[in-house]
Amino acid sequence: MQHDPALVSLLRDDLRAAGYGVAAVSALWGSVGAEALHRGQRIPALRALDAERRQRGETPVATLSELFVLGRSVAVPALAAALPALGVNGAVALGLVRVAGTTAEPAVDLRPYSFVDAIGAGEWWIVSDLGELALGHALPVDHVLGVGGASLTLSGLMLQTPVDRALDLGTGCGIQAMHASRHARHVVATDISERALQLAALNAELNGIGNIELRLGSLFEPVAGERFDHIVSNPPFVITPRGDGVPEYEYRDGGLVGDALVEAVVRSAGEHLAPGGVAQLLANWEYTATRDGLARVGDWLDASELPLDAWVIERDQQDAAEYAETWIRDGGTRPGTPEFDALYDAWLSDFAARGVTAVGFGYVLLRRPATGDLTLRRLERLHGALGAVEAGLGVHLGAALQAHDWQAGLDDEAIAATRFAVAGDVTEERHFWPGDESPTALLLRQGGGFGRSVQGDTALNALVGASDGELTAGSIVAALAQLLEVDEGALGAELIPVVRALVVDGFLVPVA
Repeated sequence: MQHDPALVSLLRDDLRAAGYGVAAVSALWGSVGAEALHRGQRIPALRALDAERRQRGETPVATLSELFVLGRSVAVPALAAALPALGVNGAVALGLVRVAGTTAEPAVDLRPYSFVDAIGAGEWWIVSDLGELALGHALPVDHVLGVGGASLTLSGLMLQTPVDRALDLGTGCGIQAMHASRHARHVVATDISERALQLAALNAELNGIGNIELRLGSLFEPVAGERFDHIVSNPPFVITPRGDGVPEYEYRDGGLVGDALVEAVVRSAGEHLAPGGVAQLLANWEYTATRDGLARVGDWLDASELPLDAWVIERDQQDAAEYAETWIRDGGTRPGTPEFDALYDAWLSDFAARGVTAVGFGYVLLRRPATGDLTLRRLERLHGALGAVEAGLGVHLGAALQAHDWQAGLDDEAIAATRFAVAGDVTEERHFWPGDESPTALLLRQGGGFGRSVQGDTALNALVGASDGELTAGSIVAALAQLLEVDEGALGAELIPVVRALVVDGFLVPVA
């Protein structure tokens, strides 16, 4: 898809004049229609759209929404009215629509997208390939995905510290590169798909983003010998059986066996990070009867071409059968069909042949230490701990890395000499047996971040409760030791490491 900058500018003007934004589109069919669309059903949205037209007549937002979000044909005069500057011929020239007689049908998906990051609120228009709902059949293997669940997860996780150079590995429609452009002076975005790069270029130009450079090639090949301050990647990590009849979707399948593509990215990322640089990616890893999935990721880290700090979070885990079902449906093949059953059998046969019992999904954060000394190695499971808070984790992750570095640079005496305050989003829960005066369980619960909870004993909860920024941690430990009639040194040895962890996880904040 080649695009004329002058035509893209006219398209931008028309979309802006039409008010084609998230709020306007959402208002057309409301929450019920939106939820149905999320489930792959458009009848509620169409009914709401018909009701809107009976009340207000045809509007540019209604025309554009039916065409580009619902994937349905519209009348050519209606499209001409919705895009008066670009015109129908301009829309055809940009590859947005195809015209047959008096109707125009969509050639792409073009919808508004809104977000909030550390810089503030923003809204873009994103062009991608038509989804299964519009196509009415399984996706083609060269499909370029729009903004999906994984895209939202990675953009929410993205650190937003200002940097000089960033890399988006496997950019697809360009959404992560666009997000990175808000905190990076220059962004390089790579993909193995020429069509993906064409759509990414269109999206960058449509939204007035001029600091993204697009390069064609696989993984790190287009940036050989280069280093970046920030690498982000939603790589084609889906584990897919190799064999005849199994679609190899470019947007999700890297062409390697099992989780080998993720392993390759993890092992090679360090070579492309500047000192102090951070890589963030989404990933899958396999479990077998003899090897834990997170331990497997640890093996990859041990084999990294450069030693790296690492923080790996397993967000979810699926057994082999559930994983196969998820990704077969993702490609648009419906359960109950012979095609689905054949793919299901191929997936399970591949897993069985390689001894795979389950697959983990999560986030990988890698950092090349600025000094060469490794201080961070954290592999953990947070199944079901996250919800809506996942969208704003980039700011929390940045703060957690800073807190980690701060406490890692201090010995226990310095930690004990520090005053701490409880973070504003932390609450305490006390659980009692009926009739008892003393609680049987004490929980510290985090409202933001990863929504962690910590079950503490009497000493820990007393220390946290007394942390109001006035007394040092050491002073509180001394008072508790006297109150509990225990050895002060032993209590400090028990509590100071916990204080370090609470600082990193955002429960406690050092007070200057």
